[in-house]
Amino acid sequence: MKLIIFKHYNFWLVTILFFVLSSCKDNFLDEIPKTTLTTDIYYKTEAGFEDLVRSCYPLLRNIHQNRILVLQGTDIFSAQSGWNPSLVNGKENQPNLFDVYDARFNATLPEIQSLWQLLYTEIARTNTVVSRSEAITTMAPALKDSRISEAIFLRALCLFYAVQQWGDIPMPLVEVTTPSKDFPRIAAADVYKQIISDLLDCEAKLPITASNYGRITKGATQFLLSRVYLTRGWNYNGSLGGSAADFDLALQYADKIVDAYPLASNYKDLFPIRSNNPLAQYTGAQNDKNAEIIFAVQYNSDVLTNKTDAAFSPDLAGGNDLHSKFGPSGEGFIGSKGRTTDYNRCLGVHQINTATYRFFDTDNDTRYAHNFVSIGYALSAVKDFKPLPLSNPNLKVNFAAGDTIMICRPWNKPATTLAERGIDLGGKKNYAVINTDEFGGGYPIDNSGLNIQPPLMWKFWQPGIPYGDALGTFNECVFRSADAYLIAAEAIVKGAKGGKLGTADVYYNKILDRALGTKKGIDPKCAAAPENQKSLETASYRATASNISIDLILDERVREFMGEYSRWFDLKRTGKLVERVKKYNPWVKGQTIADKHYLRPIPQSEIDLSFPAMKQNAGY
Repeated sequence: MKLIIFKHYNFWLVTILFFVLSSCKDNFLDEIPKTTLTTDIYYKTEAGFEDLVRSCYPLLRNIHQNRILVLQGTDIFSAQSGWNPSLVNGKENQPNLFDVYDARFNATLPEIQSLWQLLYTEIARTNTVVSRSEAITTMAPALKDSRISEAIFLRALCLFYAVQQWGDIPMPLVEVTTPSKDFPRIAAADVYKQIISDLLDCEAKLPITASNYGRITKGATQFLLSRVYLTRGWNYNGSLGGSAADFDLALQYADKIVDAYPLASNYKDLFPIRSNNPLAQYTGAQNDKNAEIIFAVQYNSDVLTNKTDAAFSPDLAGGNDLHSKFGPSGEGFIGSKGRTTDYNRCLGVHQINTATYRFFDTDNDTRYAHNFVSIGYALSAVKDFKPLPLSNPNLKVNFAAGDTIMICRPWNKPATTLAERGIDLGGKKNYAVINTDEFGGGYPIDNSGLNIQPPLMWKFWQPGIPYGDALGTFNECVFRSADAYLIAAEAIVKGAKGGKLGTADVYYNKILDRALGTKKGIDPKCAAAPENQKSLETASYRATASNISIDLILDERVREFMGEYSRWFDLKRTGKLVERVKKYNPWVKGQTIADKHYLRPIPQSEIDLSFPAMKQNAGY
């Protein structure tokens, strides 16, 4: 027989357990929620409704960073920096589908799916604001109208982007609360009617000055109305319900913007302040609240817009990526310090077509010097660098920090003598000298070792951003009044009457003369044939009553708005997409762009999910 002996600590353990168990109530294991707050309850409060409206703003970042279908495969940008064949070695590269519009450009493209999804997610959010607004009874009527109008404006903007890309589109106007597969496409003309009706209502209810910088204002509405009327007036394929009266309305609204939003003194004042030489770093200060700017996607710390939406985040930090998307890159220059802030990371998603450089008067148009960096510098000393020369294969060169290692000559001032050329070609200069017609693979030496490339596109570059996926704080301008001047000019060319400034050339030359700075009034010269890399023939791009045309205005839009979120829309609106891509996009071999490409294919995933199935656009 065993004796059970309780030690003294066992006795106290049992005693404590007895008291704990005997003190428990029946609801010991019940879950008691900390709050019963739901969206149905929260959105009925003023604070909740304010948050609901705020939630419509962050997604603008993702939409405007989805630039492929707006910039790529146009007359300004390509997806690759060279074209076929190389004039040096005859090598051919596979062209990018966005440049040649071949069979790969189809309804399964991720870029087409992502833009569709982003736009319709934003439309859904704005519809939630509109539908839930009926439950808000305590908010001051004027404030409530303003908040609802902000959402309706954003819905109109997204519908406008979508109807231009795809033509007839679904047009949900109320919050979707139950699953459905039936989202029929609505005729583009009816979509335009809805957009205009909504914007006119917003114009009446929105304030001139927003309660938070970055919110939609009356001016933003008036600007978008000018662009919508202009687009409907062109009446693509007779499908938009447009008429000549739309051009008159486009001009009237453009004049309202011209009156209310003065142009910045200098073109460069609209963009990050920096030096073209990375060794002379600036602070990156910027005037992105310039009076010219009507509406911009915000990248500040305001809670209104301080994060990219996590559900669609290409960048977890939520910052601006404009500084890193345009090629070429300075990372490979001789003396580069590797992955540093000096030249920053360049992903080269959008490469400059060679013709683009030739649209500028390189001496007199200040936009050329701001948009492009034509000189490459050694960031650190390099001893006994051995280039690949055409003569003297034993040649070695030393570079000190700050020395020039590459110069891209302006299109109208090519190097023609050995005294002007670099040592790699047997010339006198201790650096590479590249002519414009050599940018796309025509430099006399293949892989010379001197990092031969076109000028860097630095329009949006911000100093001091850490290398890698770090992002900027620069607010991305979507609407600015310079655009209103050119909208007015275009509308007048199309027959509009009654412009406050006079004829179309007057509006056009206001933008040109701002770009000429102290040389205002001169006759600037671009290449007469930008597509012909060897031609030095020039042509004036000052507008007169006799020469103002749609092509002259589109050329000016190249110089003023390159890289901003508009180019494909400009070419689509004016019916110039096919013509100008064939003329200026250097990827000629295999080019299959056709009229069907004025509309994008409906994403196949959307067709698969719909019932009855959405009809695909013709030709896809």
